[in-house]
Amino acid sequence: MALNQQFSDRPRTLVVGGGYVGLYVAHKLQKKIKSHGGIVTLVDPLPYMTYQPFLPEVAGGNIEARHAVVSHRTHLKQTELITGKVTGIDHASRTATVAPADGSEPFELTYRDVVMAAGSITRTFPIDGLKEQGIGLKTIEEAVALRNQMLERIETGSLMAAGPERDRALTFVVVGGGFAGIETITEIEDMARAAVKKNDRLEQSDLRFVLVEAMGRIMPEVTESQAVWVVAHLRSRGIQVKLNTSLASAVDGQLKLINMPDKTPADEFETDTLIWTAGVQANPMVRSSDFPIDERGRIRANAELRITGDDGPLEGAWTAGDVAAVPDLTGGGVGGFCVPNAQHAVRQAKLLAKNIYAQNNGVGRVKEYKHKNLGAVAGFGQYKGVANIMGFGMRGLPAWLAHRGYHGMAMPMFERKFRVVFNWVLSFVFGRDTTQLMDLQTPKRQFREAATPPPKKAEVPSSAGAAKSDSYGEPARK
Repeated sequence: MALNQQFSDRPRTLVVGGGYVGLYVAHKLQKKIKSHGGIVTLVDPLPYMTYQPFLPEVAGGNIEARHAVVSHRTHLKQTELITGKVTGIDHASRTATVAPADGSEPFELTYRDVVMAAGSITRTFPIDGLKEQGIGLKTIEEAVALRNQMLERIETGSLMAAGPERDRALTFVVVGGGFAGIETITEIEDMARAAVKKNDRLEQSDLRFVLVEAMGRIMPEVTESQAVWVVAHLRSRGIQVKLNTSLASAVDGQLKLINMPDKTPADEFETDTLIWTAGVQANPMVRSSDFPIDERGRIRANAELRITGDDGPLEGAWTAGDVAAVPDLTGGGVGGFCVPNAQHAVRQAKLLAKNIYAQNNGVGRVKEYKHKNLGAVAGFGQYKGVANIMGFGMRGLPAWLAHRGYHGMAMPMFERKFRVVFNWVLSFVFGRDTTQLMDLQTPKRQFREAATPPPKKAEVPSSAGAAKSDSYGEPARK
């Protein structure tokens, strides 16, 4: 496979992945590396970075979908951008194989430094029917699809007679009791109830929301007492919380739940909307490289964010974020490693950019990553939330304000922050948007119907002596 001649032959810093880490590393390095005669190249299948903490609000109609993503082309103007996937890396020869998103021939790129920032994907289990019936909440596309599906099911359910089919349409299930699951079910519950208020064919009691969590508690990032309060809060809103419960089957939307750990039958019911938020895993593309991988599929790293093998750090190889097993020097991480969240990813990315520049240009020194988790904030729909900030617990409106404040600040790029805050102002004034967008999966349907000639009218055979009609259908008078 030949090297692609369309791209720069300057010394390249190759960034694999355009999420939190990739975006920030490229943004911080693009001008500096260019001034030294090099170039930053970012490869990602998508032309934007998704701010994933906002996905529940996108699904709930509080934030417009495009405002929860950051365009690579808009903000990485001095970075060489390639829309595609890195399908292989041979670090021994400093070469990466890239498959363009348009399906054209793969090509090779050489590099001086590589940053593995491919992030994570949804972690699933081999549950019958899950692949066909479930939807995740890891991408902006999933958030938009979920929002429209829920609004469609509510509208369609309102036209059905009471019975099992209507109950199925108006039952919404979330599997996973972490931050993503709790924020998702509360946001969509808020949105669904707002939609029902506008539909006089439905009552609030027609809706059913179910949260399924395999462990005995939810949200391990908050204190035990806060977790107990969150469960009570959810139940006060009519959300069924099933702890120590797991999904055993989802074939044809027929959910079978089992008790944990004995795996005895727990419940069985039908739904058209099954949302899976039960964890993430490192992007499996890392297995197509010659980098050392740990038992959980993450790239092995040291505290300086260098990729590290049995014989020490690999020259010119760096990593951070969800795809990396970065030691947590504060001692607070699970298994001794930084947990996969946005707080670590953003901070690691900023240090990683400084370390690469220091290593290659002798400006400053390479430092170790050490950041004590400041806590966690979660929003539960309008004016509701929970927070644990440096050991100080909050709930209700103060926690909701802390959630909005933190994520408003953490959203990359000023123009994106402004758009998001403006969305929040509009929602405060006019309420959340419950408008369903139709035909997103079949956008050409109406045009094709318009372009299809109508069927020819069948000709009525004439018979002898039959009276002719005038233009009003009456027999013609002689």
